[in-house]
Amino acid sequence: MAGSAGSGEPESTESLRAFGAVVKVFRERAGLTQEGLAPLVRFSPQTVASIEQGRRLPPPEFIERAEEALDAFGVLRAAGRNLARRPGLAAWFRQWAELEERATSLCTYECRVVPGLLQTKAYARAVTLSVPPPPEEEQVEERVSARLARQELLHRSPPIAFSFIVEQALIERRTGGIEVTQDLIDNLLRCSALWNVELQLMPLQQPHHAGLDGPMQLLETPENQWLGYSEGQKTGQLISGRKEVSVLLQRYARMRSQALTPEDSTSLLKRMRGAL
Repeated sequence: MAGSAGSGEPESTESLRAFGAVVKVFRERAGLTQEGLAPLVRFSPQTVASIEQGRRLPPPEFIERAEEALDAFGVLRAAGRNLARRPGLAAWFRQWAELEERATSLCTYECRVVPGLLQTKAYARAVTLSVPPPPEEEQVEERVSARLARQELLHRSPPIAFSFIVEQALIERRTGGIEVTQDLIDNLLRCSALWNVELQLMPLQQPHHAGLDGPMQLLETPENQWLGYSEGQKTGQLISGRKEVSVLLQRYARMRSQALTPEDSTSLLKRMRGAL
């Protein structure tokens, strides 16, 4: 999936490109640049560009606001209804990806690979190529592009509060080789410097670990509802029951106290980078 693991369900991006082309036609008809359209739809110029280029699934709010701002005769609404599938995202991950778009808080614990929101292009490609069966080159590009497109969430307005807990072993593994790992660490340091991102490493030696049941994700909706997500091989599960989500929140809170502090995590990353 585009969230973290290597294997996903590759799909054609043709429908997204077609939708983006329609948006561009109506935008230019209205005499607007991407920068001019952005405040009208209340999305960044980068998001407008990504949608027009077919690299991002347009949120429902974008479609509705663009329809009205561009006086598109219902064309954008109709085209938007054909975008139920998300290219490059595994089928089981799509619902969670849609929830991410509206989240106010996102918490992620990973023990398999570095979370997709923190990956570099080279690392994402290495992860994708590592998991059998061998994908076609077009499939690799779709999965990597989908993963990188999601990283716009890090800079979204209104901002999302991010918390990441990542196993130190994932970086020590050196997936893709030394150069890929060097770039990955540099990117982790850049991301951790963002004011809305908290990154903690779970050290190699930690006798008490609340995350031994596996990776997890948690998000808070604008209505202050917490939801969870758990993923395994070729499957993913949205968790909405209050008791089940409460258990995940307790485990995540415990892991935050067991992992290195953000400051110590940054120091460790710098030492690891210097050792490569």
